[in-house]
Amino acid sequence: MRLPSMRGIEIPEDGMNDEVLVATGLRKAYGDRVAVHEVGLALRAGEVLGLLGPNGAGKSTTVGMISGLTVPDAGHVTLAGGVSLAADEAGYKRRIGLVPQDIALYEDLPARMNVALFGALYGLAPDVLKRRTDEVLAMVGLSDRAADKPATFSGGMKRRLNIACALVHDPEVLLLDEPTAGVDPQSRNAIFDNLEMLKRAGKALIYTTHYMEEAERLADRITIVDRGRVVASGTQAQLFALLPAAQVLQVEIAGEPADIDWTAALQGLPGVTRTGQRLDVAVADLGRDAGAVLAALTERGVQVRGLGTARAMLEDVFLQLTGRALRD
Repeated sequence: MRLPSMRGIEIPEDGMNDEVLVATGLRKAYGDRVAVHEVGLALRAGEVLGLLGPNGAGKSTTVGMISGLTVPDAGHVTLAGGVSLAADEAGYKRRIGLVPQDIALYEDLPARMNVALFGALYGLAPDVLKRRTDEVLAMVGLSDRAADKPATFSGGMKRRLNIACALVHDPEVLLLDEPTAGVDPQSRNAIFDNLEMLKRAGKALIYTTHYMEEAERLADRITIVDRGRVVASGTQAQLFALLPAAQVLQVEIAGEPADIDWTAALQGLPGVTRTGQRLDVAVADLGRDAGAVLAALTERGVQVRGLGTARAMLEDVFLQLTGRALRD
């Protein structure tokens, strides 16, 4: 069904006084192309913020600026306590962990040495480094492969090792840029379990993904970006509330009724589509509107053979805000 276009929606946040990270006015251009324009977000301890957008929307560039790998043209990022890259780069980066979109491992070093190398770069003392290496390898289920080289690992195992490397210095904030790309369902579920455990431990996570079901499962709040700008941000419930209808009444009809303008017949409802013998009727309130739909159909001599219901998915919100056109 076609729904009205919505752009630039900002949902007010309540109680945002315990942020561990605040990004304000981030901007990055490459020549004449502005990749990120005035992006801002806030992240609390113990929550997952889903960062969604089409290809080329600016997600990875935003993550790069937050991690310190990409220098913004404007804007700034501040951690709790006022720590920023500009004022204390080393102190800032010690509190951030990054799981990049592309695998970042030394393929010919054993898994344990990969983790230890990243920990050493953060200046961990030898006894702390050994303990943390053991802990994070156990967390991602790679203790029994600690002596093996990543060159012998599957894609899912490499992704999990990347997460271990990002966690060895025990950061407060973890940035994950499409961490399940190309992994099998077993590894994906193992990664989800790891992230949910980190959330319960009070870590703050930013998670970019193209898989809407991942964001629905993991994210407490979601920020959707398109063409370098934030188009909406809020809890999943708040985002669903932006749709003209978040529920669908599925009506199976009998026979071939006379040619009917279904939208006119069911006027006042956000949208109606017909696929074969099924009508999908978007309704704002299922309990209130179902009776009116059935009455309108009966009045026009339409025989109803069955009823079903469905709810809007996060993908519906995403496509509503960013459109259906293909992206590069």
